[in-house]
Amino acid sequence: MQSFELDKNDLLRIKDALEADDATLQELLAEFHASEIAIVLEGLSQDSRDRIINILPAEKASDVLSEMDAESHPEKILENLNPEKRSEIVEELDYDDATDIISQLPEEQQNEILLELDEEDASNIRTLLTYAEDTAGGLMNTQVIKVNSNSNKKEALDAVIRLSEEMEEFYTIYVVNDDNLLMGIVSLKDIVKSKNSIKIIDLIQTDFEYVKAETDQEEVARLISQYNLTSIPVVDDNMQLLGHITFDDVIDVLEEENTEDILKISGVSEDEELSGNWKEAVKSRLPWLILNLMTAFLAASVIRHFGGTIAKLSIIAGYMTMIAGMGGNAATQALAVTVRRISLNDLTDNQAYRTVLKEFTVGLINGGVTGLVVLSVAVIYDQNPMLGLVIFLAMTGNLIIAGVTGSAIPLLLKRVGIDPAVASSIIITTFTDVFGFMLLLGMASYFLL
Repeated sequence: MQSFELDKNDLLRIKDALEADDATLQELLAEFHASEIAIVLEGLSQDSRDRIINILPAEKASDVLSEMDAESHPEKILENLNPEKRSEIVEELDYDDATDIISQLPEEQQNEILLELDEEDASNIRTLLTYAEDTAGGLMNTQVIKVNSNSNKKEALDAVIRLSEEMEEFYTIYVVNDDNLLMGIVSLKDIVKSKNSIKIIDLIQTDFEYVKAETDQEEVARLISQYNLTSIPVVDDNMQLLGHITFDDVIDVLEEENTEDILKISGVSEDEELSGNWKEAVKSRLPWLILNLMTAFLAASVIRHFGGTIAKLSIIAGYMTMIAGMGGNAATQALAVTVRRISLNDLTDNQAYRTVLKEFTVGLINGGVTGLVVLSVAVIYDQNPMLGLVIFLAMTGNLIIAGVTGSAIPLLLKRVGIDPAVASSIIITTFTDVFGFMLLLGMASYFLL
């Protein structure tokens, strides 16, 4: 098997070849895998991207477009191609990939492209365009290998050969009845090994996983991951086979969902493109920063309330940032673990309780250990054991609060139907800042003044 590695020299070679004639560029591009060319296109101007796709054979060009990230806008390349080249490329694409790209174009241009295709391809893509992008229907490919349950071995193999001609590879053979209702699955191995007289209905496996067209893509990914499936069928409410979703499509979903959760936890909108410009970044992030600023006034009000304590005991100010910072970090750790658990599975009440109890225990131990470190510093450098005890108690208490809020808040938000990754970080930061300052300054006022 050939190994593909794209390094800086390869990038320079391709960019240099863009200055040469089409024949030279085409010869060089033949050395590279479609996924490598897709990476190169991300850093090129629109004119260069269009030129490369135009000189590639339709089959390879379609692979390149399907490998491109959505943020690289492969639809813009498709839009700029001449109708003949465009239709050749779209017809080479799997229906699900073609739909993903075409769906990003305005409706008028979608119709223009579909009119260029043959009736069967256009009909399949139009059907897929009716499903929401983040559902099983939006992910599925309508090209499937299916055989009739009443078929014998020869008829089934003939159907597999015929249907697989336009598919690069397939993983599962679906068994349907005369009304296209899904009855089960069968392996190619079982068909090949069976006797010539056997009926497919005698070979089918009726215990199988499936999803409805409206099933959320996260649930699809969870099922494929949990049951180690290579593909999963998509059906309507009557069990009519609509298509299937393969594991490679789910890899993209998992990457997309993980990126979305990371951005949300950080207070960044999922609508912000990773490669977007500064205007998009400001528009996405500023509202969350304003909201965070408003909650920060709560922490500031606590400091104002204990202004007299800080004035009389100025040394405490240096430890305030330490208490708040440690609480914020501990809460973020608990939040990240909890949100990840929620995204993988819906936790039962018992699992949710054990998650919060675990984070309470972790906060208690981590708070005690880090509090002892700070207590030692206060005793050695500040010569004030009582100050050290106050800081120890404040640190331990705030890390307990951080663990409990970092785990409980996302669970509560999930319970009431709010995305826990969106609002949790701002809420827990407010908790750790406000309660951290209250614990430290309140005990300092009581014990040290």
